[in-house]
Amino acid sequence: MDASENMSQRVSELIDKYSNPSNRIERLLCDQYPSNKLVYKIINESMEEHDLSYGELKTQSTLIANGLKKRGIKKGDRIATLMGKSKEYIITLLAIWRIGAVHVPLFTAFSTPAITLRVNGSNSKIIFCDQKQQAKLKPSDEFSIKGKLDVITTASFDKTPNWAHRWEDLLADNTPLGDEANLDPETPIIHIFTSGTTGEPKGVCLPVKALACIEAYAEFAFDLRQTDVFWNAADPGWAYGLYCGILATLTTGSPAILFEGGFNAQTTIDIIEKHNVTNFAAAPTVYRSLRADGIEISSGHNLRCLSSAGEPLTPEINEWAKSFFGLSVHDHYGQTETSMVINNHHHPELKTNLRNGSMGKVMPGWSATVLKNDDDVPEKTDTPGRVAFIIDKSPFSWFSGYIGNPKKSAEKFSKDGKYYLTGDTGSVDKDGYFYFSTRDDDVIIMAGYRIGPFEVESALSTHDAVAECAVIATPDQVRGEVIEAFVVLMPGIEKSEQLTKDLQKWVKTKFAAHAFPRHITYVGELQKTPSGKIQRFLLREQRKKEILKENNNGK
Repeated sequence: MDASENMSQRVSELIDKYSNPSNRIERLLCDQYPSNKLVYKIINESMEEHDLSYGELKTQSTLIANGLKKRGIKKGDRIATLMGKSKEYIITLLAIWRIGAVHVPLFTAFSTPAITLRVNGSNSKIIFCDQKQQAKLKPSDEFSIKGKLDVITTASFDKTPNWAHRWEDLLADNTPLGDEANLDPETPIIHIFTSGTTGEPKGVCLPVKALACIEAYAEFAFDLRQTDVFWNAADPGWAYGLYCGILATLTTGSPAILFEGGFNAQTTIDIIEKHNVTNFAAAPTVYRSLRADGIEISSGHNLRCLSSAGEPLTPEINEWAKSFFGLSVHDHYGQTETSMVINNHHHPELKTNLRNGSMGKVMPGWSATVLKNDDDVPEKTDTPGRVAFIIDKSPFSWFSGYIGNPKKSAEKFSKDGKYYLTGDTGSVDKDGYFYFSTRDDDVIIMAGYRIGPFEVESALSTHDAVAECAVIATPDQVRGEVIEAFVVLMPGIEKSEQLTKDLQKWVKTKFAAHAFPRHITYVGELQKTPSGKIQRFLLREQRKKEILKENNNGK
């Protein structure tokens, strides 16, 4: 049997595994494993450790589930979590799923209005929080909830406010669960909100059958093995960290690291070295930060796989990673609505030579193409167009639309229903390697040229003075739009007119003479979504206001 047949067979096995209507989600994600098997080595900010076993996870999540049922929670009810990465967070997730309820992830960096929007949008019945998040949920005009909402906090007894219930009290409940909550393939287990760079967040339900795609990604892209020590540093308040961190761990049973603290370059390296991490995944921002901090790593580290997702991986990262880690970082592409779908896979039967700027090849179980910009027909190779997936040739496809938003749902599919439209533009070469260009709403039109900001950013970011950058279009009377770059400089580098000229020349040389940034603005940091995506639309709005002010002053 050749590699293609092996992958096809594995796709079918995974679809069958998650299509059984008698599925018990807690068995798929927890109870099937030996009780002494490690789920997570949990490390707190003081670098203290706690080993969470599947036995402890089963026992404590069952008790929390008992307490939730006693409070009237039933299959299909939404339960939100506003919790940092912790043992309690993992136990709470399993408790939610044990009773067939639906998890609503909330990122801990959200302010109260953002939390309110998502709690009301999902009609959550309960929200779990930890002590750091309590203040955001205190009854107020800002935290205005449509229905009844219980707050359950993991805070210690003496610090629990009188408007919240204690997590520990649920652990004391030994009431039997009662009726089992079998889940058919279409049953939702997660109700997540997209983190797009424009527009109000949209609700997406991830059903049981989507776990087939997530486990496949863990196997095909990460090449997760039982001998691995896995660490996905992404926050589980967002799709990549939840799908490809938490669920990737639980579907495969691969031992993993859960670090409760925020990002710190030296701490990241310390954990990788001390705990013999073999398989590491993070957003490009993490790799850029490691590069900028100038730290060192032992040549005796055990890393064998490095992966990146969330934002396109610019070329300078792998130039650095090869000398720093002795490994290349594999770029992966996906969306909240699909999980991961195009990857530079680590699996030996799928692994290919990396091509600079490519996000890889289509994952088995999916079929992708590039459509013309003005018609739903495939574009020629090496020609930019709209990245799309052929639904009837993508057995892992699971997204059916946004919750309660038929207009936005319709925009994600071609009129004939044949294609799922990602909203991203890119190209594919004759060998099947896909190249990301931009989000549709970020395209720059200058003097008749369509320019993807990512291509300019890729060139600019390879300059030694640049730590990070973002490119947008600025209105221009002659060209319609010109390119403006916002640049974060490496430590110790000072801005100057000469540096601006050097960077402009660099882009002309490394990318294209017509696509250099006419303006360069130096900033201390770039605003991003909580999942790490640069919010170019905020930069555009900022420039519009500045231009309007300049025009008004000139009258």
